[in-house]
Amino acid sequence: MLVLGRSQVERLLDPDALIDALAGAMADLSAGRASAPGRIAALVPDREGFLAAMPGHVPSAGVLAGKLVSLFPRNAGTALPTHQALIVMFDPGTGEPVALLDGTAITAARTGACSALSARLLARADASVLAVLGTGVQARSHARAMCRVRPVREIRVAGRDPAKAAALARELSAELDADVRAVATYAEAADGADIVAATTHALEPVVRRPWIAPGTHITSVGYNPAGREVDDATVADALVCVESREAALAPFPTGSNDLLDPIRDGVVTADHVHAELGELILGRRPGRESADRITLYKSVGVAVQDAAAAALVLAAARERGAGERISLR
Repeated sequence: MLVLGRSQVERLLDPDALIDALAGAMADLSAGRASAPGRIAALVPDREGFLAAMPGHVPSAGVLAGKLVSLFPRNAGTALPTHQALIVMFDPGTGEPVALLDGTAITAARTGACSALSARLLARADASVLAVLGTGVQARSHARAMCRVRPVREIRVAGRDPAKAAALARELSAELDADVRAVATYAEAADGADIVAATTHALEPVVRRPWIAPGTHITSVGYNPAGREVDDATVADALVCVESREAALAPFPTGSNDLLDPIRDGVVTADHVHAELGELILGRRPGRESADRITLYKSVGVAVQDAAAAALVLAAARERGAGERISLR
C-alpha cells in the first residue's frame, strides 16, 4: 500500500486537472454511473463534532475510495483544522486496498475546485470581482480556484475577525494577480461583487438578498448543523444548483439547512433546485439564461469529488515515485 502525507498530496494535486476531473465525476454522478451513498456519521456531542464516512466509485476515473472525515467546529482558531480526513483507495477490479492518503488537503482543494467548476458553468464570463466570506482553509482554496476560471481582478475578504481578514488579504495579494483587500463586513464584500464565495461556519446567514447584485454567482460551502449561510430571499430568487439533489435534500448529516429550511417553511419547494452540476455538464438542464440572473451553487460535498481528486494524486505519485510503501500482510 502506498502512503501519502499532506505535503505530498498538496504537491501532487494539479488544480487545473482537478477542476476537469470533477466535471467528469459530476457527470458520472448525474448520469447514474457513479456510486456515492449518503454519508453516515458518529456523533461526538460534548465536542459538537462528528466523524463521517463517505465511500465512492467513479468509473470515469477508475477509482474506488472511501473517506473518513471529522468535523470539529471548536478547532476554529486553534492549530488544528475544523475538517480532518483520511482517504483509502481500493483497486476497483479486485477490492484490494492500494493507497492511504491524507484527506484534509484533498477536502480543501476539491471543495474550492468544485465551486470553481460551478463558476465556470454559471458565472458570467466577465466576472471580475470576487467576495470571499470567511478567513479559513476554504477561503484560501476558493480565492485560488476562482482565479483559474474567471478573470478575477478584485478580491474582497470579510470575516468575523478583522485581523484574520487583513492577514488573509495580505497573503492572497502576494500570491494572486489581483487587487486584494480586507473589508469590514460581509455586506461590503458582497456589494456589487460578480461572484460571492461563502466559506463560513455561520449560525446566521452571511449572504443576504439586499447585498446581492443582479447577475451575481454565489457559492456556499459552509456547514454548521445548527446554522446556515444563505437567507431565504436569496434562495428564492436564485437559480439553484447542487452536486446531488438526493444529498442536498437529505437529513443530517448529509443535507443543507440552506435548502431544507426554506422548503420546510414553504418559501420554496424541492422542485426549486434547478439542476445538478452534472446535468449542466451533460446538457440535460440549461444554465444561466440571462446576465441579470442570480445563480447559487449550494455544496454539501459528495464522495465522488474526493475519489476523483484522490485518483489524480495516486496517478501523479506513481508517475513520480512519491510516497512510502507499506505492507498490511
